[in-house]
Amino acid sequence: MNATTTATDAATAQLAVRDLKVHYDGIQALHGVSFTVPRGEIVTLIGANGAGKTSILRAISGLVPYTGAIVFEGRDLKRIPAHRIVGLGIAHVPEGRGVFGNLTVRENLRLAAWQRHNKSEVTADFERVFALFPRLEEREHQPSGTLSGGEQQMLAVGRALMSRGRLLLLDEPSMGMSPRLVQEIFGVIEDINRSGTTILLVEQNANMALRIASRAYVLETGKITLAGTGKELLGDPRVKEAYLGA
Repeated sequence: MNATTTATDAATAQLAVRDLKVHYDGIQALHGVSFTVPRGEIVTLIGANGAGKTSILRAISGLVPYTGAIVFEGRDLKRIPAHRIVGLGIAHVPEGRGVFGNLTVRENLRLAAWQRHNKSEVTADFERVFALFPRLEEREHQPSGTLSGGEQQMLAVGRALMSRGRLLLLDEPSMGMSPRLVQEIFGVIEDINRSGTTILLVEQNANMALRIASRAYVLETGKITLAGTGKELLGDPRVKEAYLGA
């Protein structure tokens, strides 16, 4: 296992990140990160708080300036504004959920489909989200600020699905959830992936993330230090000691 991205990997990937560097107020958060996300896979980034995982997702979504290259389905995202990146097919569920508390569940979901004009497709996506998260349908007309933390996380994921993104960026989806809800949300992530959506997952629960990931990368102080399949990293003694409590 190593942290090398080959030219072939980058050329065939749905998303290719090359030599990514991000600075905040003169402090370098990412030091030349390179990796790929193949179409149809679940790829996870694990690492300690402050390792740079969220910075990667924010750069992909056009929310922070960077140097290097981020290429999605053959298109360089460097000069594309964030709202157009969503339109290209990248949906981002940020850490902290970010739902609009004064809007109902349905209004939050509808807002995520603002760029779409095919009413039948939007209706079908409401049905899909409610099938994945029955509790959201039960609370469809309830202000989202009154939902539990777990329900708000479901809403955040559902809202991303309403944009019909082909690549879903998930930042700490299990944060603050009970063990039962963690199992539930990871099951939904697998369901979403099986339906054809590629997923880039940032997650503190390394054990769960590695179990569902096709491939994985370990990030330490802004650099990728290990790469391999989820199964390989799950069995790696270094990963076990640092992230799995073994």
